Amino acid sequence: MIVELSHIDKTYNPKTFPVPVLKDVSLSVPENEYLAIMGPSGSGKSTLMNIIGCLDKPTGGSYLFQGEDIGKMSENRLSEFRAHKIGFVFQTFELLKEETAIQNVMLPLSFAGVRYSERREIAARALEKVGLGDRMNFLPSQLSGGQKQRVAIARAIVNNPALLLADEPTGALDQKSDAQIMELFNQLHEEGATIVMITHDAKIAAHAKKTIYIVDGEIRDHLEENE
Repeated sequence: MIVELSHIDKTYNPKTFPVPVLKDVSLSVPENEYLAIMGPSGSGKSTLMNIIGCLDKPTGGSYLFQGEDIGKMSENRLSEFRAHKIGFVFQTFELLKEETAIQNVMLPLSFAGVRYSERREIAARALEKVGLGDRMNFLPSQLSGGQKQRVAIARAIVNNPALLLADEPTGALDQKSDAQIMELFNQLHEEGATIVMITHDAKIAAHAKKTIYIVDGEIRDHLEENE
């Protein structure tokens, strides 16, 4: 099992003005799963993604990632763990503007301690995999939105992470680029990737093999008609 969340709670400002965001969330993600998590704004889906991605800690409950207890890790160990185990794809790409496509993709390899002599070759393979072998030396300003997201996906997969986390990955793209990016996620899943995707768009969620819903901080298998 890649992800095992058990009875997760998340409350902000618990001692002063408690704001419960996640309530008793339990979720398992097996290897090679392609899971979509849907929910409206304010439902808690981004907080859930941050906890799955080890960017935030729950107030209560337990989290095992490939059998390791995330709650017992030091900050340094957690940072190292993220660098090797989790790849992130964000709606706004989060590319460094002054760095070329291949330099952006090389960054996680640097954090993971890969020797410089090997980084460029590995990053080049990742860019070729997402169809940007001819754009390696382009700056983000020279790329379309869809191409920027392909660079971001290459950066997310360059370390062969156990889990690929995507937060509204097509939210900033046009319809044609939407389709191309989702086809790329489908391809990665077919090649064995484990993907968890956060979205509010049912058409995007339909690409996943399984969809769950989060409403008012609680996980549901389906939505009621008025939600």
